[in-house]
Parts: sequence; structure tokens; C-alpha cells
Amino acid sequence: MPVTLADIYAARDRIAGAVYRSPCPYSLLLSRLLKCEIYCKLDHLQVTGSFKERGARNRLERLTADEKRRVVIAASAGNDAQALAFHGTALGVPVTVVMPVYAPLTKVTNCRSFGATVILEGESYDHAKQHAMKRAKTNGLIYVPGFDDADIIAGAGTLGLEIMEDVPDVDAVIIPVGGGGLIAGCGVAIKETNPRVRVLGVETANAPTLRASLDAGKIVKIPSKPTLADGLAVAEVGALCYDLAKKYVDDVVLVDEAHLAQAVLRLLELEKAVLEGAGAAALAAMLQHDLGLAGKKVVLVLCGGNIDLTMVGRVIDRGLAADGRICRITCSISDRPGSLAMLTKLLADAGASVH
Repeated sequence: MPVTLADIYAARDRIAGAVYRSPCPYSLLLSRLLKCEIYCKLDHLQVTGSFKERGARNRLERLTADEKRRVVIAASAGNDAQALAFHGTALGVPVTVVMPVYAPLTKVTNCRSFGATVILEGESYDHAKQHAMKRAKTNGLIYVPGFDDADIIAGAGTLGLEIMEDVPDVDAVIIPVGGGGLIAGCGVAIKETNPRVRVLGVETANAPTLRASLDAGKIVKIPSKPTLADGLAVAEVGALCYDLAKKYVDDVVLVDEAHLAQAVLRLLELEKAVLEGAGAAALAAMLQHDLGLAGKKVVLVLCGGNIDLTMVGRVIDRGLAADGRICRITCSISDRPGSLAMLTKLLADAGASVH
């Protein structure tokens, strides 16, 4: 296979001290909610807010001295771009990132603050990727894939090593899937350490690329639709990622937008953690599906926290609506004196409050 357990251990040594070793604590409240023993791998606590730092640092460290003097270019919906920008600056490597025009403003702003040149191009990650590859070829730049690269995958796999060290008797690990680099690397790390552990992927139903590819027995390209989990909105799973997923991933489930919003809300309320849609996808899978994990020890990979603040209010409202805790009603009342008071009394008698 293109990525081995030895490669992941080597990546861990390479990035040690430069990438935060995130904790994986037990969650009492989520355990009670989901009726199993829940641990959360808190990789949204990385400096740039996502697991992408692992692969980015490993890939940049592997550049030759000559390559480090050239410009690195990549396409990203945001998190990979931030990771490359941050670690590129730390290593003195100039970085240009091509981001879709819909990329959250906070991610664009952070990339620029980390020292990257940002180009907004295309309506989707796929369009941005095509532009970045063309620019690399035309200008002699070094194109760094966001996920379909052995060094990127090995770096991402270090997260799996940490899970197996912190929760050695884990029964299942649930991992969000976009291009597939994280689940591919973690799949190798987890299954090669203990084949008994179930590795479960979760995709948004608006971008089911790995699920569709596994079902078809080959890589399938599916144009993604708008989703709260913008970090998972990839049209085509990586080839290396797909090959590894076939061997190491037990199942992939899909989640809808309502459960993604509900997961973001649950993590905010119960864990006091602010997650983006992609980062909360593992919890969304547990909320939406019966995965046969009752009473089991489960790790949820919380892999990204870069939610656009302008989205937070809308996400909370959607989560509350999915929970049945908020609704919007339209009614007509008489313009007679006391009519509005009668309406508010009906609402009060029903135990409702007005916002």
C-alpha cells in the first residue's frame, strides 16, 4: 500500500513539536445522550482550527531545500489553506492558495493573516483545484494536493496513532470524510494497530463521494451541493484515499443538514465547543443513525472549528428547529383591543416564549 504504519510513525516524529498533540477526553454528557462511552478527539484545537496541520507540516517538511525556495500552491475550501499558510510561514516556504468564492470569510481572512497569497476562484473546490493545477503548470509552482498525497495522508494518520494511545480499548472511531485523506491515514494507523476496532466514515448527503465510490467499486465524481459541512464538499475522493479506504474502512454513512446543525448545537451546549459543520459530522452520524454501538467505547473525531461567525446564529436556529425547540408561526388576529393579549396568553398557556 502507498502509506504504511511505519510512514505514519515517521510523520509523527517529523511534525513533533510543530503540531499540537490534541487531547481525547471522555464526555459524560454525550455518553448519557448516546448511551455509549464517548470520547472526543479535539483536533479543532489546533492553531489553525483543524487536523489539516498534520498533513501540511509533514508535506512541507519533505520538500527539498530547492523546493522550499519555490512557491507552493494548493486548492482548499479553507482549512488546508490555513494549515499550509501557517506552517509555510514557519518554514520560510512561500504559499499561494486558491479558494472557492464561497469560502467562509473567516478562513479567507485567516489565510491572509498567516502570510499566504489568496486567490478566490470558482464556485466549488473542484473548480479551485483545476485553477491551482493550471497555475502550477504554467508558472512552475509546486502543487500540493489537499488530501490525495502519501505525505498528507501519513500526516493525517498521526491523529489515529494518538487515539490508539489515549483510548487503547476503543471499539469504534467515527471520522468525517471529504477527500478522504483523514480517514485513509487514520484507517491505516488504527487497523494496523488493532484490526478489531471499527473505522466508520461519515459524509454529508450533499457530497457522498466515498460512499458512492465504494458502492460503484470505482471512483465516482459527484458534483457537491451547498452544505453546512463546506469542508467535506469535495466532488471526487482521492485515488490513494479510495484504495486505502477499501481496505481499512468498515462503513460510510451519510448525514443530512438538519442533523449537522443539531450536532453543532449539541457540541456547543454539552461540550462548550464551537465546531464547524464538517468538524461536527461524527456526532451527526451518531444522532441520525443506529450504528450498533450501544454500550461500546467510541471516539468521535472533531476535526474542525472554523465556522464563520455570521453562520453561527443560523446554525443554532436550524439545530433548535430540528430539536423541536423553536418554530415560526404565522397567524391573523383581529385589530380589536385585547386581540394581541389573547394571542400571547395562548402562547403562555402552551408554555412557549416569544423571540
